[in-house]
Amino acid sequence: MKTRIGIDSLAVAVPRRYLDITDLARARGVDPAKYTQGLGAREMAVADPGEDTVSLAATAARRAIDAAGLDKSELGLIVVGTETGVDHSKPVASFVHGLLDLPRAMRVYDTQHACYGGTAGLMTAVEWIASGAADGRSALVICSDIARYGIDTAGEPTQGAGAIAMIVAQNPALLELDIGISGTSSTHVHDFWRPLGHREAQVDGHYSVQCYLDAVADAYAGWKTAATERDVSAALARICYHVPFCKMAKKAHLHLGFDEASFETQVAPTLGLCARIGNVYTGSLYLGLAGLLDAQATDLARRRIGLFSYGSGCTSEFFSGTVANAAAERIAAARIADVLADRERIGVEEYERIMAMTAPADEPPQPGRFRFTGVEAHRRQYLRA
Repeated sequence: MKTRIGIDSLAVAVPRRYLDITDLARARGVDPAKYTQGLGAREMAVADPGEDTVSLAATAARRAIDAAGLDKSELGLIVVGTETGVDHSKPVASFVHGLLDLPRAMRVYDTQHACYGGTAGLMTAVEWIASGAADGRSALVICSDIARYGIDTAGEPTQGAGAIAMIVAQNPALLELDIGISGTSSTHVHDFWRPLGHREAQVDGHYSVQCYLDAVADAYAGWKTAATERDVSAALARICYHVPFCKMAKKAHLHLGFDEASFETQVAPTLGLCARIGNVYTGSLYLGLAGLLDAQATDLARRRIGLFSYGSGCTSEFFSGTVANAAAERIAAARIADVLADRERIGVEEYERIMAMTAPADEPPQPGRFRFTGVEAHRRQYLRA
C-alpha cells in the first residue's frame, strides 16, 4: 500500500505590529501605487527585538502542535529553516526544543540556504518518514525569519517577519506530497547574501530576479518530466511560488508561459496573506500555502497544487501535492484570521523607533507567545506566556 506523507497541520506566528504600506510610501515621498501595485504589498510586519527568530518559531510551533492535537511524545524530529539565526553554533531548533519541553529522543537541527532552508527541512522530514526511520513518529518543520533591509533603502518596502510551523506526518490532514516527484535547479551565484556581522542582507536586485526566473524554468521543467514518468497529471489547480514580494509570483508564472487569466486563477489566491505580512524568507512559500488553504481548502479538496521554493545563492525546487479532504477543517484550527486581527497598526514614526532599537523592551510576552528578554552570561533568555 502506498505511504501517504505530507503536511498534517500548519500554523503561523507574526509580530504584533504592522505598518500600512501606503503610510510608508507617503513618508518616503513615493506614489503608493509603486508599492501596492508595483510590488503587490498592502501591509508589512514589524518585529521588535523581543520578537526574534526563536520566539516567532516557538510560538508557531506550539500552535501547529495544538492544531494537530498531537502529543509531544509523537515527535521525533525538529528542523528549523532560517537565514536569520541568533547564534553561529546553537541552532534555533535547539531553543525551540527547550522552550516547548519536547522529548529528549529527537533529532534537532537547523537548515540554511537563504529562502530554501524551510523546504530543505520539509523534504528531509518527508524522506525520513518514508524511509521508515521515523518509526511512526512525526516531524516538526519550522520556517522562521526576519527580513530586514533598513530605513529608506530600496528593499525597505519588501521587509517582513514571521514563522510558519508544519507537522509532517503519515496520512496528512492538509496536503499529501507527491514523494519523489520534483524538479531542482542550483547554481553558484551572488544574487543575495548577508556577510557575518551584518544585520541587513546585501542584494543585487535585478540579477536576483533573473536568477529566480532561470531557476523556476529549470525546476518546473524537471517536475513535469518527473510527473510524466510517474504517470502523475501535470495539471495544477493552483501554484504557490516563493514570494519575496507578491509581484515576483506573477513574473514567475508568466515566465513559465502561462497567461494573465491563468495567473488570476492559479496564483492570485495564494498571495493574500503574503501581501499583509511581507517577506518572511524561508516561510514565504508556506505563507502563500497557508493563505490559499485558508481561503479555498474546501474547493481544492482532492486537487493537485504546485509549489516552488527558491533560495538565493542559489538552489530551487518545484514539487506538488494533493489537498486532503480534511484540509478545510484542519486549516481552520490555525485561526489565521485571528492571528491577523490580533495585530496593532503603527505609524512610520513608531516603525522607525522600533527599527532603531538594539535591545528588547522590558515587557511580558502576550498570551500564547514567547519573547526574547535579553542576554545573561552570553546566554539568550526567553519568557513564555
